[in-house]
Amino acid sequence: MKDVIIIGSGISGLACAVSCASQGVKVLLLSPGPSERSQSVMAAGGINAVFRGHEPGDSVECHIEDTLKGGNGLGGHHAVTGLCESAGDIIRYLRDIGTVFSVDGTGNIARRAFGGQSYRRTCYCGTSTGKQIVSALVMEARRYEAAGMIRRRLWTCFHSALIRDWVCYGAVICDERTRKLEAVYADALVIATGGQNALFGKTTGSTQCDGYAAGKLFTQGVELKNLEFIQYHPTTLETAQKRMLISEAARGEGGRLFYEENGRRVYFMEDKYGARGNLQTRDVISREIHAAGRQTWLDISFMDRHKIDRRLPEIRDLCLKYRGLDVTKEPIPVAPAVHFFMGGIAVHMDHETNVRNLFAIGECASMYHGANRLGGNSLLAALYSGRVAANEITSRLGGGFRPDFSAEVEEQNAMLRKMMGTKSPFPVMYIRDMLAETMQKELGLIRNETALDEGITDIEYYLKTASHLAYDGSVSPYMNYSLSAILTLARATLTCAKARRESRGAHFRSDCPDTLEEYRYATIISYDQGGYRVRLDKEHRYES
Repeated sequence: MKDVIIIGSGISGLACAVSCASQGVKVLLLSPGPSERSQSVMAAGGINAVFRGHEPGDSVECHIEDTLKGGNGLGGHHAVTGLCESAGDIIRYLRDIGTVFSVDGTGNIARRAFGGQSYRRTCYCGTSTGKQIVSALVMEARRYEAAGMIRRRLWTCFHSALIRDWVCYGAVICDERTRKLEAVYADALVIATGGQNALFGKTTGSTQCDGYAAGKLFTQGVELKNLEFIQYHPTTLETAQKRMLISEAARGEGGRLFYEENGRRVYFMEDKYGARGNLQTRDVISREIHAAGRQTWLDISFMDRHKIDRRLPEIRDLCLKYRGLDVTKEPIPVAPAVHFFMGGIAVHMDHETNVRNLFAIGECASMYHGANRLGGNSLLAALYSGRVAANEITSRLGGGFRPDFSAEVEEQNAMLRKMMGTKSPFPVMYIRDMLAETMQKELGLIRNETALDEGITDIEYYLKTASHLAYDGSVSPYMNYSLSAILTLARATLTCAKARRESRGAHFRSDCPDTLEEYRYATIISYDQGGYRVRLDKEHRYES
């Protein structure tokens, strides 16, 4: 019987696990915590799909067109077509396994408007869509656990892939309780570890998603793609802990952005873009807020209180809990913040990387979104990519030769013991905080070559510092061994942003403001003995 290891138990990891198990493949699902604590539960607004009962005039072809347009020329037509054509079936599947969608007056699944889309096609569960989908998938996964097809292992962190001659044979993992590394073998390894929030510190996402897996695999020869495309969500709320997401659902339900000038409200998005101004794509709205150069507000107070209570209760509760704001009476102060990563591990149409039997799915893989993601397409891509990878894995023969990696793992264990037996004068978190400060400053919403060069210089210094640190044995082994790979990923991201000398989608350079035809290709970066090599994917080896 074939077997697969999946690293990460959010929506993409769960979807892949359930799909593999349903097709007779045994799954080992590894994660540092339960699915209920994954970033997926934070997904708020909804999931896009065109299916029975859609708005008059809408079509799957229109969904494809909107997605490709949102991706600013970098979305692959075949990949996006597969995504959008499968959306209706995915919604039906989610409902069948117990996802509780909001319904309209006729009992059909309700749909709301989202940015960059021509019609209302975003299905939702209030503003806790991710949480509802995770709950349904967890229950489905437990059925296969009871049947012995899925085995879960918590408090376990990814260390590295078992790769020899460009073939993957499994993973090296770290058990947080024993503080030891061990090799686990399988016919395929799937990475489902989310985005790279920790590179930027305070974002809308979980800092458990730190990009380590992508950074480590990069040093092992895995190519990365489109790292420069980082989505800033235009409406987030500042709190002491993090940037809290004010879901696009608020604008989908009619919320209006404004700033104050000479004692009056200026609805700047509507003034410039017309009635649908508040539903422009996230990159456009974020840059308009930045250009305004003053505090911007999102107003939903004019809505009927019953509508807010019924359709936007999480936003109502979030603002009251963290800022003492009553959204039924006063507007919400908002600002753009890092939210989603279009770039990540480069994968082919079947979600396999340039290393055989190594797959990446969900946000950690660069696929479908091109230069800018449409709201509502991330949950769809997470579910769809999990299915695609599972189908490819199950179609292959398993049980082949597996090399012995025990000597390499023992050497890595010795290095880990040495690292954990010291005390650091510069805590690892201090370096990570410095990293976040650099990335927020030099790789912000608006970039230029001078700032990018300064960021690269800073990261090079942090990398040299990391190589000489005496690490702290009192903290998690993962916090120590992950630092260098996270810094390497940051260095690669800045390198990609410097190499793309144009502005496209979420990547805007003040010194190169035009969108150029010569750059209408994905950015691919590879690592070779400390060197970073960037190329444009003009051969279309990867289609996103």
